[in-house]
Amino acid sequence: RQQSASMDLKDLFIAGGIFMWPLLLSLIVGVAVAIERFITYGRAQQNVPKLLEQLGGYIRKGDLKGAENLCDRTSGPVAAVLRAGLLRRDKGLEDVEKAIESAGSIEMAYLEKGLVVLASVSSIAPMLGFLGTVSGMIRAFGEIAAAKNVEASLVAGGIQEALITTAAGLIIAIPIQMANNYFIARIGRFITDMEEASIFLVDQLADMEHLKQL
Repeated sequence: RQQSASMDLKDLFIAGGIFMWPLLLSLIVGVAVAIERFITYGRAQQNVPKLLEQLGGYIRKGDLKGAENLCDRTSGPVAAVLRAGLLRRDKGLEDVEKAIESAGSIEMAYLEKGLVVLASVSSIAPMLGFLGTVSGMIRAFGEIAAAKNVEASLVAGGIQEALITTAAGLIIAIPIQMANNYFIARIGRFITDMEEASIFLVDQLADMEHLKQL
């Protein structure tokens, strides 16, 4: 196929050689996981101060069943951790803390789901690009060795393949790595919210037990 000075995406993909296919697969997987995580974190986001205010109101009134129902009605990791603690309220504060810790570990595993895929894509894509670079340069030097007269047109295809795959790998890796870093930061905020909510619940239950003993 005759190359023109201006090439569309299809032309670039074809010129990039066989390594463009695994790069395309990496792009599809990375974008799909990033979209899924973005939607998941959006649904898990909640107004924690408002939730804790409502929860504290139920606990101060002694309506622990109402507090549990509030957590059932609220989605997200914070509500799940609070509900786990409330379910163990009759076993003592030590069991409440253990239940909160276990629930927090489960929620963390759910929040981190898929991030290893994004990290893999962001590291594998550049390596695939560099592998395509090596392949293109091998082809270019092979054509030089086979030709009697060295001309730029002989090696242009191999060099073009090398540059396209390198660029494609970096273009894929950079936004996927940025998305992964953003999601890690979101998880950090979720962890902070869960820790604050856990401390609040234990304090509220401790105050309630203290009042019962008076």
